[in-house]
Amino acid sequence: MLTDDGKHLYVSWDEYHMLIERLALKIAGSGWAFDQILCLARGGMRPGDVISRVFDTPLAIMSTSSYRAEAGTIQGRLDLAKYITMPKGELAGRVLLVDDLSDSGVTLRAVVDRLRSMPSISELRSAVIWTKGVSSYTPDYYVELLPTSPWIHQPFEEYDDMRPDALAKKFVI
Repeated sequence: MLTDDGKHLYVSWDEYHMLIERLALKIAGSGWAFDQILCLARGGMRPGDVISRVFDTPLAIMSTSSYRAEAGTIQGRLDLAKYITMPKGELAGRVLLVDDLSDSGVTLRAVVDRLRSMPSISELRSAVIWTKGVSSYTPDYYVELLPTSPWIHQPFEEYDDMRPDALAKKFVI
Protein backbone atom coordinates (compact mmCIF):
# COMPACT_ATOMS: atom_id res chain seq x y z
CA MET A 1 0.00 0.00 0.00
CA LEU A 2 1.45 3.36 -1.08
CA THR A 3 1.06 6.11 1.49
CA ASP A 4 -0.71 9.33 0.56
CA ASP A 5 2.56 11.25 0.46
CA GLY A 6 4.01 8.78 -2.08
CA LYS A 7 7.18 8.40 -0.01
CA HIS A 8 6.53 4.95 1.48
CA LEU A 9 5.26 1.68 0.03
CA TYR A 10 4.20 -0.99 2.54
CA VAL A 11 4.11 -4.54 1.18
CA SER A 12 2.47 -7.51 2.94
CA TRP A 13 3.67 -11.10 2.60
CA ASP A 14 0.71 -11.92 0.33
CA GLU A 15 1.41 -8.92 -1.92
CA TYR A 16 5.11 -9.76 -1.99
CA HIS A 17 4.52 -13.35 -3.12
CA MET A 18 1.96 -12.25 -5.70
CA LEU A 19 4.46 -9.76 -7.15
CA ILE A 20 7.13 -12.47 -7.43
CA GLU A 21 4.63 -14.70 -9.25
CA ARG A 22 3.72 -11.83 -11.60
CA LEU A 23 7.44 -11.34 -12.30
CA ALA A 24 7.78 -15.04 -13.16
CA LEU A 25 4.83 -14.74 -15.55
CA LYS A 26 6.36 -11.68 -17.25
CA ILE A 27 9.57 -13.59 -17.82
CA ALA A 28 7.67 -16.62 -19.13
CA GLY A 29 5.56 -14.41 -21.38
CA SER A 30 8.68 -13.01 -23.03
CA GLY A 31 9.52 -16.45 -24.41
CA TRP A 32 13.19 -16.02 -23.47
CA ALA A 33 14.82 -19.28 -22.41
CA PHE A 34 17.63 -19.03 -19.90
CA ASP A 35 20.06 -21.61 -18.58
CA GLN A 36 20.79 -20.28 -15.10
CA ILE A 37 19.55 -17.76 -12.57
CA LEU A 38 21.83 -15.56 -10.51
CA CYS A 39 20.18 -13.82 -7.58
CA LEU A 40 21.68 -11.02 -5.56
CA ALA A 41 21.76 -11.61 -1.84
CA ARG A 42 20.00 -10.62 0.21
CA GLY A 43 17.05 -8.91 -1.50
CA GLY A 44 17.01 -11.12 -4.58
CA MET A 45 17.12 -14.42 -2.72
CA ARG A 46 13.38 -14.89 -2.26
CA PRO A 47 12.43 -13.87 -5.82
CA GLY A 48 15.37 -15.90 -7.17
CA ASP A 49 14.31 -18.98 -5.21
CA VAL A 50 10.71 -18.83 -6.43
CA ILE A 51 11.70 -18.19 -10.05
CA SER A 52 14.27 -20.99 -9.87
CA ARG A 53 11.57 -23.38 -8.68
CA VAL A 54 8.94 -22.24 -11.21
CA PHE A 55 11.36 -22.57 -14.13
CA ASP A 56 13.16 -25.63 -12.68
CA THR A 57 16.45 -23.86 -13.31
CA PRO A 58 19.67 -23.87 -11.23
CA LEU A 59 20.12 -20.95 -8.85
CA ALA A 60 23.42 -19.20 -8.21
CA ILE A 61 23.93 -16.53 -5.53
CA MET A 62 26.12 -13.44 -5.44
CA SER A 63 26.36 -11.35 -2.30
CA THR A 64 26.21 -7.60 -2.60
CA SER A 65 25.94 -4.87 -0.02
CA SER A 66 25.39 -1.16 -0.30
CA TYR A 67 22.90 -0.10 2.37
CA ARG A 68 24.68 0.60 5.60
CA ALA A 69 23.86 3.95 7.15
CA GLU A 70 20.66 5.10 8.84
CA ALA A 71 19.29 1.60 9.49
CA GLY A 72 19.90 0.60 5.89
CA THR A 73 18.21 3.60 4.29
CA ILE A 74 21.28 5.44 2.99
CA GLN A 75 23.36 3.90 0.23
CA GLY A 76 26.99 3.49 1.17
CA ARG A 77 29.96 1.87 -0.54
CA LEU A 78 29.01 -0.91 -2.92
CA ASP A 79 30.59 -4.28 -2.17
CA LEU A 80 30.33 -7.15 -4.67
CA ALA A 81 31.37 -10.66 -3.70
CA LYS A 82 34.45 -11.95 -5.46
CA TYR A 83 32.88 -15.39 -5.94
CA ILE A 84 29.49 -16.63 -7.08
CA THR A 85 28.06 -19.61 -5.20
CA MET A 86 26.66 -22.37 -7.40
CA PRO A 87 25.80 -26.04 -6.94
CA LYS A 88 28.14 -27.07 -9.78
CA GLY A 89 29.99 -25.73 -12.78
CA GLU A 90 30.37 -22.09 -13.68
CA LEU A 91 27.97 -19.31 -14.51
CA ALA A 92 27.56 -19.66 -18.25
CA GLY A 93 25.20 -19.45 -21.19
CA ARG A 94 22.00 -17.42 -20.95
CA VAL A 95 21.77 -15.98 -17.43
CA LEU A 96 18.83 -14.30 -15.72
CA LEU A 97 19.95 -11.86 -13.00
CA VAL A 98 17.32 -11.47 -10.26
CA ASP A 99 17.03 -8.89 -7.48
CA ASP A 100 14.14 -7.37 -5.57
CA LEU A 101 14.42 -3.83 -6.92
CA SER A 102 16.32 -1.34 -9.00
CA ASP A 103 16.64 1.51 -6.53
CA SER A 104 19.40 3.87 -7.63
CA GLY A 105 20.47 1.35 -10.29
CA VAL A 106 24.08 1.44 -9.10
CA THR A 107 24.20 -2.14 -7.81
CA LEU A 108 22.46 -3.69 -10.81
CA ARG A 109 24.58 -1.76 -13.30
CA ALA A 110 27.81 -2.78 -11.51
CA VAL A 111 26.78 -6.45 -11.45
CA VAL A 112 25.61 -6.37 -15.08
CA ASP A 113 28.91 -4.78 -16.16
CA ARG A 114 30.86 -7.45 -14.26
CA LEU A 115 28.80 -10.31 -15.70
CA ARG A 116 29.00 -8.96 -19.25
CA SER A 117 32.79 -9.12 -18.96
CA MET A 118 32.61 -12.89 -18.36
CA PRO A 119 33.16 -14.72 -21.68
CA SER A 120 31.20 -17.77 -20.45
CA ILE A 121 27.95 -15.74 -20.39
CA SER A 122 26.42 -15.56 -23.86
CA GLU A 123 23.34 -13.52 -22.93
CA LEU A 124 22.26 -11.67 -19.81
CA ARG A 125 18.90 -10.25 -18.80
CA SER A 126 17.75 -8.79 -15.50
CA ALA A 127 14.51 -9.04 -13.53
CA VAL A 128 13.24 -7.22 -10.44
CA ILE A 129 9.93 -6.66 -8.71
CA TRP A 130 10.20 -2.87 -8.52
CA THR A 131 12.00 -0.23 -10.57
CA LYS A 132 12.15 3.22 -9.01
CA GLY A 133 11.79 6.35 -11.10
CA VAL A 134 15.23 7.57 -9.95
CA SER A 135 16.97 4.38 -11.08
CA SER A 136 19.77 4.84 -13.59
CA TYR A 137 19.30 1.24 -14.74
CA THR A 138 16.12 -0.24 -16.21
CA PRO A 139 15.93 -4.04 -15.90
CA ASP A 140 14.64 -6.16 -18.77
CA TYR A 141 11.74 -7.37 -16.62
CA TYR A 142 9.97 -5.65 -13.74
CA VAL A 143 6.48 -5.73 -12.28
CA GLU A 144 6.01 -2.20 -10.98
CA LEU A 145 7.54 1.13 -12.00
CA LEU A 146 7.45 3.52 -9.04
CA PRO A 147 7.75 7.08 -10.41
CA THR A 148 7.83 8.70 -6.94
CA SER A 149 10.65 6.35 -5.82
CA PRO A 150 9.16 5.55 -2.41
CA TRP A 151 10.99 3.71 0.34
CA ILE A 152 9.74 0.11 0.08
CA HIS A 153 8.91 -1.55 3.40
CA GLN A 154 9.19 -5.26 2.60
CA PRO A 155 7.54 -7.81 4.88
CA PHE A 156 10.74 -9.53 6.00
CA GLU A 157 12.21 -6.30 7.37
CA GLU A 158 10.60 -7.06 10.73
CA TYR A 159 13.56 -9.41 11.26
CA ASP A 160 16.17 -6.67 10.74
CA ASP A 161 15.90 -5.50 14.34
CA MET A 162 14.65 -8.76 15.89
CA ARG A 163 17.14 -10.77 17.88
CA PRO A 164 16.65 -14.30 19.26
CA ASP A 165 15.36 -13.06 22.63
CA ALA A 166 12.65 -10.96 20.95
CA LEU A 167 11.76 -13.86 18.67
CA ALA A 168 11.45 -16.17 21.67
CA LYS A 169 8.93 -13.78 23.25
CA LYS A 170 6.56 -14.46 20.35
CA PHE A 171 6.24 -18.05 21.56
CA VAL A 172 5.82 -17.45 25.28
CA ILE A 173 2.34 -18.37 26.38
